[in-house]
Amino acid sequence: MSPEGQAFITFSLGMLVLMGIGLNMALALVLTGAAMAWVLGFWDTQLLAQNLVAGVDSFPLLAVPFFILAGELMNTGGISQRIITMAQAWVGHIRGGLGYVAIGAAVLMASMSGSALADTAALATILLPMMRQHGYPMATSAGLLASGGIIAPIIPPSMPFVIYGVTTNTSISALFTAGIVPGLMMGAGLILAWKWVLRRIELPPGTPLPMRERLRATAKAFWALLMPLIIIGGMKTGVFTPTEAAVVAAFYALAVAVLIHREMRLGELRGVLVRAARTTAIVMFLCAGAQVASYMITLADLPGVLTGWLGPLVEQPRLLMAVMMLVLVLIGTALDLTPTILIFAPVMLPIAVKAGIDPVYFGLMFVLNGAIGLITPPVGTVLNVVAGVGKLSLHQVVKGVNPFLLVYTLILILFVIFPQLVTAPVAWLR
Repeated sequence: MSPEGQAFITFSLGMLVLMGIGLNMALALVLTGAAMAWVLGFWDTQLLAQNLVAGVDSFPLLAVPFFILAGELMNTGGISQRIITMAQAWVGHIRGGLGYVAIGAAVLMASMSGSALADTAALATILLPMMRQHGYPMATSAGLLASGGIIAPIIPPSMPFVIYGVTTNTSISALFTAGIVPGLMMGAGLILAWKWVLRRIELPPGTPLPMRERLRATAKAFWALLMPLIIIGGMKTGVFTPTEAAVVAAFYALAVAVLIHREMRLGELRGVLVRAARTTAIVMFLCAGAQVASYMITLADLPGVLTGWLGPLVEQPRLLMAVMMLVLVLIGTALDLTPTILIFAPVMLPIAVKAGIDPVYFGLMFVLNGAIGLITPPVGTVLNVVAGVGKLSLHQVVKGVNPFLLVYTLILILFVIFPQLVTAPVAWLR
């Protein structure tokens, strides 16, 4: 067997075995890359160290820690709470209104933090106890909150888009623009799914709040609503880059939390910074480890092997896209979104470009597919977050997420059949 074939087997079996024994994903990537270097005859500790550093030595990746910090500040400083309170004031009285509150809040919060885990944790912490108190079925409610949380990787500012753009050298601003319409469609899809689910649930309508109370709740959320306008508007007008937008978001959230809402004391800032640093370390270690594996994958010409397998489909872009999306669905059941991007995006994108598929469209589809994987068992990171917050079994949450997972799958299929739904709004918005 050729060294390239041995490297492919080493990579595949190595990842399966190391994931199977529960090893940290970043360590699994480093060890698999080192094993491939040995098989290919490129073993050199200095080369491995250089790739580890190169994986995080990127200016655009500076956006990651600041978006993570912005999400932590939003949750600690009362910004997330005010968004949910405003949504509840307007639609909470409708039958099943807390579900619509969750969807509206998920879309608004997605336009601020870009982190599925942060948004899901905030939504579940605030809304699940309220839903339990009002007699909502916990499994379905948890499934809805998990499904709303994964809108965050799609609507800008999106942390996965930053990682994808850095990994594949795709315009991050273009990816942000591409995510606006699909993110809103995901929210609309959740509304339709929730309406369908409500047919089998007996929930009485509530009492509408007076207009004065609604306007008061909206006024209290003013500074929170201003945040996405500043971030997206600043990038759109060229005032700052996506990386600088992350810094603006973090400092804006800090100023609002400490000086305006006054719900966070400066003494709490240390805890916020520590939590953000821990999350950042996890993401950055993944980026470093993936660079080692990616470098060895390139040396072994595994993209060429995959191109050979998918070569007959290059002349049929939609069929090729459908096949790659199916492959990513299977990968998403076992891998989290970030490692999926870091490992497979550099391998798949050249094939898509060769078939004439727009790289920005492919990036949107790649991240959307990976985001859906966050609510797909058995891994389902977001499912675990909701289950932990709500003290529910994972089986309950998996059962409750199914109607919303079906809607997202239909949206994904729709984008495969009609790519213009993504590309046309991008061309118009840009």
